[in-house]
Amino acid sequence: MSKKKIDSTDILLETIIEGIQEVKGVEISILNLKEIETAVSKYFIICSGTSNTHVSSIADSVRKVVSKELGEKPVHTEGLNTSQWVLLDYTDIMLHIFQKETREFYQLEDLWGDATIKTIKNL
Repeated sequence: MSKKKIDSTDILLETIIEGIQEVKGVEISILNLKEIETAVSKYFIICSGTSNTHVSSIADSVRKVVSKELGEKPVHTEGLNTSQWVLLDYTDIMLHIFQKETREFYQLEDLWGDATIKTIKNL
C-alpha cells in the first residue's frame, strides 16, 4: 500500500481552504496547474463571497489562519481596495476571491481548461 506524500504546498492548500470555510466562502474550486508548463503557480484556488465585506472577510480570514498555523504571509496582495476580486499570492498557490458577477465575467476556470478542477462542497 502506498502513502501519498504530503508536502508543504499540500498543507498550505488545506490551511487556505480552512480559512475560506471559516467565514463561509462559497463555490470553492481548486485548479491543479502542476502539469501545465506555462502556469505561474502549482494551484489556483477560486472562491466567491456575497459582498465587498464578505470578500474582504475571506481574505482576512485566510491571512490570519495561514499566518497563525504556518507562519506564512502572502508575497503579494491585490484588490482589497474594491473587493470585487482579491488575489492573495502565496507563490505556489494563488487564491482568487471573487464577487459572483466578477467571477462569472472573468471565468478563470475556463481560461485554465487543461487544469484538473476539484470542487469543495460548502459546509
